[in-house]
Amino acid sequence: MTIQLGRGKTARRAYGIDEIALVPGPRTLDPQLADTRWQIGGIEREIPIIASAMDGVVDVAMAVALSNLGALGVLNLEGIQTRYADPNPILDQIASVGKDEFVGLMQKLYSQPILPELIQQRIRDIKAQGAIAAVSITPAGAVKYGSAIAEAGADIVFVQATVVSTAHLSPDTVEPLNLAEFCQSMPMPVALGNCVTYDVALNLMKAGAAAVLVGIGPGAACTSRGVLGVGVPQATAVADCAAAREDHHRETGQYVPIIADGGLVTGGDICKCIASGADGVMIGSPFARAAEAPGRGYHWGMATPSPILPRGTRIRVGTTGTLEQILRGPAQLDDGTHNLLGALQTSMGTLGAKDLREMQQVEVVIAPSLLTEGKVYQKAQQLGMGK
Repeated sequence: MTIQLGRGKTARRAYGIDEIALVPGPRTLDPQLADTRWQIGGIEREIPIIASAMDGVVDVAMAVALSNLGALGVLNLEGIQTRYADPNPILDQIASVGKDEFVGLMQKLYSQPILPELIQQRIRDIKAQGAIAAVSITPAGAVKYGSAIAEAGADIVFVQATVVSTAHLSPDTVEPLNLAEFCQSMPMPVALGNCVTYDVALNLMKAGAAAVLVGIGPGAACTSRGVLGVGVPQATAVADCAAAREDHHRETGQYVPIIADGGLVTGGDICKCIASGADGVMIGSPFARAAEAPGRGYHWGMATPSPILPRGTRIRVGTTGTLEQILRGPAQLDDGTHNLLGALQTSMGTLGAKDLREMQQVEVVIAPSLLTEGKVYQKAQQLGMGK
C-alpha cells in the first residue's frame, strides 16, 4: 500500500516483527517432529541461529561452544580479539567504566592496530577444537586481510557492513572490494550483508553470496537508525529479500539462504522472522546474557568504537543463564529468552510446519496488539511478557 506523505513524496508501509502474528493452520504436529536443520555455504546445522560477530558476544570459547551445541558463532576479526594477544584485561576495562566514559575508552582501545597473526591464531584456535570457524570482516578489512583468512582456513566468511552493495563508489585513493571477485577467489563460502531490499539482495546473490544478511539498525545496541535515519523494519525487509531468494532460485537453481540479522530477542521473534521468509537468524544480545559470553554482562555494537561517528552504544544485559540454557534449555526464565530451539520447535508444532520451508509458508497477520492484548497483569507486575 502506497501512502501519500505529501504532494512530492509517497511511501510504502513497512512492518516490524512486533506488529505481526502467526496463524495456526489445519494441522498440528508433535514438536519432536519439527525439523529445524538448515544449510549455509554447504555447512549443515541443527539450529538456524547464529551468534553475532560482536566482541561482547563471541570469542574463541563461545564459537566452539556454539558449534558444539548445533548452532554457529561468528568471530569479529576487526575487534578486540585481533588487536590484543590477551583480550581479557581489555574486556574488563570496557565493563568497568561508566556510561559517560565508555565511548572515549572504546575509541582508544579500538585504535590499536589489527594484527594479521592474531587473525590466523584465532581461526586456528577454533578449528583445533573441532569447531566451525565462522568469521566476520568489513569490506575494507576483506581487502587487507582476505589472504590471511584464507591461509588460516576459516570455514565461512561473513563480509558485513551497515549496508553492503555491489554498486559501491569509492574515492580514487581507496581500493574498493569487488564482491564477486572476492567470493570467487576465497576458498570457502562467503556470506554478504547487510541489506534490506529486494534489488540489493538479488545483486548480492548474483555476485556469489553463500548467504545474505538482512537488517539495518534493529539490534539492541545499535543506534544506526537514530544516527542515520536509515532502515526498514525487519518483517518487511526479510519478506522482500526472501522474494529475491525465491526468484534467484527459480532462475538459477541456486538456493541462497536469508539470515535475519538484528532486533530479535525472544523465541517468538525468531519464529516470526522465519515465517516472514528467513532461513536463519543472527542474534547478539540474547547470547551476550550467557555466563560464557566475553562481555561481562554488557553488549555493544560493532560501530560503537568508531572514531568518526559512533553508531552504537553499550547496554547492560546482565547474565541470565548458561549458553546451553539460552539455546537448548531447560529454560529458567518465562519471558521467551531461554530455550530458543524449544520455542522454535513448539511454534512449528503449533503451526503444523514440519520443516523450515513449511514454516516460511505459514499465514501471517498484521497484529499490533499481539504483545499487549490481555497482558495487563504481566505488565503491571513486570512478569513474563511484561518485563
